[in-house]
Amino acid sequence: MSVDRARLSDLMAHEVARFEAERPQSKVLFDDALTRMPDGVPMLWMAKWPGPWPVYVSRAQGAHFTCVDGIDHVDLCLGDTGAMVGHSPQPTVDAVTQQLAKGITTMLPTEDAAIAAGMLAERFGVPMWQFTLTATDANRAMIRYSRHVTGKKKVLVMDYCYHGSVDETFASLDGTGAVVERRGNIGAPVDPDETTVVVPFNDVAALERAFGEGDIACALIEPAMTNIGIVLPDPGWHEALRALCTDHGAVLIIDETHTVCAGPGGMTLRDNLQPDSVVIGKTIAGGIPAGAYGMTQELQNRVRASIHMEDIDVGGVGGTLAGNALSLAAIRATLGEVLTAEAYPAMIQRATEWTAGVQATIDEFQVPWQVTQLGARAEYSFLPQAPRDGADAANADDFELQQYLHLHALNRGILMTPFHNMALMSPATTAEDVAAHTAHFREAVASLVA
Repeated sequence: MSVDRARLSDLMAHEVARFEAERPQSKVLFDDALTRMPDGVPMLWMAKWPGPWPVYVSRAQGAHFTCVDGIDHVDLCLGDTGAMVGHSPQPTVDAVTQQLAKGITTMLPTEDAAIAAGMLAERFGVPMWQFTLTATDANRAMIRYSRHVTGKKKVLVMDYCYHGSVDETFASLDGTGAVVERRGNIGAPVDPDETTVVVPFNDVAALERAFGEGDIACALIEPAMTNIGIVLPDPGWHEALRALCTDHGAVLIIDETHTVCAGPGGMTLRDNLQPDSVVIGKTIAGGIPAGAYGMTQELQNRVRASIHMEDIDVGGVGGTLAGNALSLAAIRATLGEVLTAEAYPAMIQRATEWTAGVQATIDEFQVPWQVTQLGARAEYSFLPQAPRDGADAANADDFELQQYLHLHALNRGILMTPFHNMALMSPATTAEDVAAHTAHFREAVASLVA
């Protein structure tokens, strides 16, 4: 579909006017915040939300939140996975409340640490775990450990990947196939060609060429790409990557931070993948800052044998608040009582209903878009077929169109993630919540083709 840009501009202006009329209290708070924070937000990326100012939340519970203007919202963003279990699940709140009274952080282990590690080991199949505050921290740790034990320096990542704010992952391929800084990379410390090897997702031949250079310490991947749009792996791709890592002595790190939507052990458990390390963050503590990384026993033995006790605290891995008592209490409660195996069937069913609703509108209006589902997560993109790699997904991006669709949804009480057209289901998400999105999406698409 060729979007009529003049019509899109008019539609957007109408939605902006509606937003401004309905959200005056958020405007008051925003105007005050402008005097103290750049763009009025605590992190600049929050300025990317559609509309002339952010929505301010007064209360979030389950799969809904109410803003300061009294509007109820279906939350399909869910803290972009941080609240995949729903906002403030009671078992997590109870565990955190109890731990707050007993102590927040002491730099000493708690009973919850071993319990949480055991839960993660059972789910993901790697036995030895360490805890951080974010998945970004966990990825950085595993990159450093990989370089340490292999004696090699380069990190292999997928083109258009995302693994938090890890410097080595902000690299992409240019038109000649050379490794370059990814667009928007802020203050890159070194040329990424010195640290990083980039290959397209699903390209086995590119993997073979990359490993042939002999300088790869680790491959850091999502088992399905999720931050440039959902890109699913081709049959055999994971097996080829595993074999190449083994043959060339590289560490295979699978980042399940988003793909844990596929099931209680993410795609690692669901698809019987065989990583050397698993990284996860965000949702495992119900929104309390926490991350973790696990290793096989063999890799952990290599790591531990190569680090002297005298230097263990100053080697570049860890942090004073990592593994704090509060985070670990939240992980134990969230994994043990909220994000359980029994929670997933209903979450995945809601995502299936969401996907069907989007597909019905695509079919009805014959727009050349597609929708992809991964467990409890689903996403539409402005492509006639599912993307096979990050470049496919990136080339389909249409920021102006996306902003209109997201603002249209927001004005009808539905929050989408601000970065792409993704919807995530929590244990609290209902069929009625999904139906609200289906109705909005049909109305929005109809407005574009009328």
